Amino acid sequence: MIPQSVKDILSNGENVGFYSTLSMILFLIFFLGIVFYVFSRPKKHYDDEANAPLDDDIEDPNL
Repeated sequence: MIPQSVKDILSNGENVGFYSTLSMILFLIFFLGIVFYVFSRPKKHYDDEANAPLDDDIEDPNL
């Protein structure tokens, strides 16, 4: 039998539920780690980066 879709392939595998649960847990850990990293940075870091396009102090010699 030739599988017609990804659903057919995944429905016939062993431990499919375990792998899907494991991938969801790893994704959540990664996502929460990124959120924690972003919120743990000082606000001054983001203020400096947000205002960078508006700063005309440094002139680009290529312009």
